[in-house]
Amino acid sequence: MSTKMIAAGASALALTTVLAAPASAGPTYTSENGGSFQWYGQVNPTFQSYDDGEEDFSRLLDNANSGSRLGFWVEQPFGENTLKFRFETSLSLRGTDGVNQNDQGDVTDWTRSDLRHVDLQWHTPRSGVFSIGQGSMAADGATGIDLSGTGVAANASVADAAGGYFLRDAAGALTGVEVGDVFATFDGSRRGRIRYDSPEFAGFTISASYGEDILTENADTEQYDIALNYANDDLGDFTVEGAVAVNWTDRSGAERRDTIASAAVLHEPTGLSLSVAGGDRDTGGNYGFVKVGYTASLIAAGKTSFSMDYYDGSDMASVGDTAESFGIAAVQKFDKQNLEAYVAYREYSYDDTATTYQDGQAILAGARWKF
Repeated sequence: MSTKMIAAGASALALTTVLAAPASAGPTYTSENGGSFQWYGQVNPTFQSYDDGEEDFSRLLDNANSGSRLGFWVEQPFGENTLKFRFETSLSLRGTDGVNQNDQGDVTDWTRSDLRHVDLQWHTPRSGVFSIGQGSMAADGATGIDLSGTGVAANASVADAAGGYFLRDAAGALTGVEVGDVFATFDGSRRGRIRYDSPEFAGFTISASYGEDILTENADTEQYDIALNYANDDLGDFTVEGAVAVNWTDRSGAERRDTIASAAVLHEPTGLSLSVAGGDRDTGGNYGFVKVGYTASLIAAGKTSFSMDYYDGSDMASVGDTAESFGIAAVQKFDKQNLEAYVAYREYSYDDTATTYQDGQAILAGARWKF
């Protein structure tokens, strides 16, 4: 483990040196009638090392915790209201959750399912926001509230670091169980949907949506959900955020209900933070996640953040199974370059009533550059 951590740290330093050049942020173009156009994006290459208990695999990939993407906003005000259009696509680079022992996939393989947003929005200060098109359902992100500063490297979606790898049994044979199968969060989706977000009241916002999977052929998937969000950065020395959501899914006649939530609190003077998340699926599966973080201004370039987290799940793939994950992460920001360099280590442990599986370990070292 120590050798791997040294190698990962060296890779992160090298990657930071390559990418730590002045960022060319996407310009904003404006028209005489107040309209505007702005493009944006990010790239997030990472070195991944995975040990499945028998073999090691090392690859340069795209970090699925926050994948590379490109998009733009078009906005046009109409009095106090604003019409907005958003387009965003994943770059569909080979991701940390999309490789395994037998297949590392194509370097890039774009399909229409990589469209993240094709979304028309009507923003009103009095009545809220009305949206239609491909985009986030109300429950999307409800498990991801995090104020630790290390979310790019470690968060409640613990499978993002190595979700495609197969677990090995005690004899060393590969099983059909993938890491992503048994470390779920039940977070909301992006769908072709209609959505409503209420105006903010005392920090609270209510959202609701109805959508279908319009990008996958023959998906036959319908969803509707409701979410309550809270954010307040003016509670004395504390910033508090939280979300709770319920999502109903009908897929080819099979129905399920997911109840999910997350919350985070940051003590600004000390930089200490606490994040929690959890979820329950009525057809089987539940989990809890807790994370402690610390952020400090150690160097002039930007803030440095550290975190430790723990995930505990059960009944994910079969009744009586258990899934545990422990992770640590460090992230260094470079404010002038819009860059975050990071290194993270994660362990996966899973067992069911019939089979004993070997533990897996993943290391990520990379950098996210936003523009």
